[in-house]
Amino acid sequence: MYKKDFEIRWSDVDANGHLANSAYVNFMSHTRVGFLNEHGFSMKKLIDYGIGPVVFSEYIHYFKESFLGQTLTVTLSVSGLSDDGMFFKFEHNFYNQTGKHVATCDILGAWISLKTRSLIELPHNLKELIATFPKSTNFKVLTKEDTRQSGKKPQDLN
Repeated sequence: MYKKDFEIRWSDVDANGHLANSAYVNFMSHTRVGFLNEHGFSMKKLIDYGIGPVVFSEYIHYFKESFLGQTLTVTLSVSGLSDDGMFFKFEHNFYNQTGKHVATCDILGAWISLKTRSLIELPHNLKELIATFPKSTNFKVLTKEDTRQSGKKPQDLN
């Protein structure tokens, strides 16, 4: 499990005085970038390959409030990968300074070509790296069908 600590800053709280939803998303993003860097997926390497990560969905469940000045530990566990490396699922958990579990989030995403802006299978070298990611106890091999489980489809205004 990968961990990163954050101090809740003034800019992280909302009008209710607790950690804002957007701050949870930012902390998770920062944690994912750290995880990917440590596992061979640096920004430079991704740019060299012309690929980037894209998030399909983030499902956050809040258990307890967090406030200005508190420290949060954000964890990342890899809970799903597709065989071709195209799809990934990460689980983030948030813990306060006393170890209380304050929130959890499941994130489903994929890799896209920065040139064509379409989903892309990972190149062989990156597939080898992703295969070494530490996996959670609830790890699942993902399929394209797993990315459609929500049943949500675009509904244009016109």
